[in-house]
Amino acid sequence: MRILEVVGLTKRFAGLTALDAVSFTAEEGQILGLFGPNGAGKTTCFHCLSGFARPDAGRVIFDGREITGQTPDRLARAGLARTFQIVKPFRDLTAAENVIVALGHRHYGGFTALVGSWRGSGTRRRALELLERVGLTAEADRKAGLLTLGMLKRLEVARALALEPRLILLDEPLGGLSHEEMSATADLIADLRAQGLTVILVEHQMRIAMSLVDRVVVLDHGALIASGPPERVRADPRVIEAYLGEDAVARSH
Repeated sequence: MRILEVVGLTKRFAGLTALDAVSFTAEEGQILGLFGPNGAGKTTCFHCLSGFARPDAGRVIFDGREITGQTPDRLARAGLARTFQIVKPFRDLTAAENVIVALGHRHYGGFTALVGSWRGSGTRRRALELLERVGLTAEADRKAGLLTLGMLKRLEVARALALEPRLILLDEPLGGLSHEEMSATADLIADLRAQGLTVILVEHQMRIAMSLVDRVVVLDHGALIASGPPERVRADPRVIEAYLGEDAVARSH
């Protein structure tokens, strides 16, 4: 079943077209890879999907409802969550407290999430369940500022899961991680799909990313250049050229 439809999404910045009439779909319970070289428009696309930027044209339809231009808070309540390439937790709060704040945003929103009854036993229990889900049970009472980058990336996922999403946008969850951390995070992403979540993945660690995704969308200079199963997209001459240049295309024939 189709959970997301993007139609003609366009975004310009001071005359520069960052997204040029991009269209694609995401199916429920699958992992969709949103790939492309640096500057392709992937993060801008995520910003438009998650309400951090308003597209200049096009439509975004989530679960049968148009959500184009809605705020991040409204989208989160509708079931769409995202993580960020650069993680920014509350460094002086523990891992559990960071998740509790996210739970507060889900149920109360805004400032109330920070000042409400967010230390209740039921809320903490739910936070611990989410930390267990991402493999951070042992770090629950450690301050976020003391966690490794790999742990922080998983904490970011736990905070997103606190919003009870149906669709989660993961922005470079493997970036900057050790091989061991990448393997653990890849297992976590696969688990999200197994639990019925839909994932859209932006990632530059292509070997691991291609092994995770069900379908791929590739952008280059703001335009969609390929889409389909990973095996077919990997061999597409336009994709090879976007990543490696024209010479690589010639060598592949």
